[in-house]
Amino acid sequence: MDVLRTPEERFAGLPGFPYEPRYADVADGLRMAYVEAGPADGEPVVLLHGEPTWSFLYRHVMPELAAAGLRAIAVDLVGFGRSDKPADLAAHTYARHVEWTRALLFDALGLSGVTVVGQDWGGLIGLRVAAEHPERVARIVAANTGLPTGDIPMPEVWHQFKATVLRAPVLDIARLVQAGCRTRLAGEVRAAYDAPFPGEAYKAGPRAMPGLVPITPDNPAAPANRAAWQVLTTLDRPFLVAFSDGDPITGGMAPILLKSISGTSGLRHPVIEGAGHFLQEDAGTELGRHVAAFVTST
Repeated sequence: MDVLRTPEERFAGLPGFPYEPRYADVADGLRMAYVEAGPADGEPVVLLHGEPTWSFLYRHVMPELAAAGLRAIAVDLVGFGRSDKPADLAAHTYARHVEWTRALLFDALGLSGVTVVGQDWGGLIGLRVAAEHPERVARIVAANTGLPTGDIPMPEVWHQFKATVLRAPVLDIARLVQAGCRTRLAGEVRAAYDAPFPGEAYKAGPRAMPGLVPITPDNPAAPANRAAWQVLTTLDRPFLVAFSDGDPITGGMAPILLKSISGTSGLRHPVIEGAGHFLQEDAGTELGRHVAAFVTST
């Protein structure tokens, strides 16, 4: 496949994000990037972002985890951040993103006893990885995300978002992130979200992701997601639902997760007030404290 790699100078001077990038090959020379904070021997907490962000999104979460003695690992999905970017939309499939992420976490990094934290597409991928490899997973955190099978209609706002992403001649990444936040992003923060994408050719990942969501029961990814639901509903791992109070896209998934997944019982699940879809931007420190408390108390 035709793969692009963002020049490193694009990431100079990132505000509040001093972490040195690390890299690993996950498939035929395809490289994924990640950053770490906290002690190397700390319990691993994997942070998975969504569309169209990257690990920079977790810059307020990571210090809270590190302060609790945890090893925070924030990943850049393929097509995002510092990770390599297949230029063809068809190169991006749900199954490939699950496999690329699995290869990074378990083959390249050799992680076990992992707490998987997923938001947006980070949840769609992370929940699949957790369900398919439960022996590697200690806990799960779902934050403004879900695991669609196409059996429940997506909200109209999501369809509007999908149409915008597919049709826009120039995809304004920073504007999309801002639209999912309650707080006003500073210019340097908006620039950080634009940094991974020097031109339109680099944006196949963000453009492809909405079309990969299973929105009909016969979607190619639907059977695998249904199988993952079967595992997650009975999996004996603590499962935290940490949603914001202002996400029109995934907000309806919180009660479904709480009702369906046995690992949620007996836990106090926070509702983070005043935050939008990208709750890491609006309330990252608070989210980080909730995750740290969850990991250290279970």
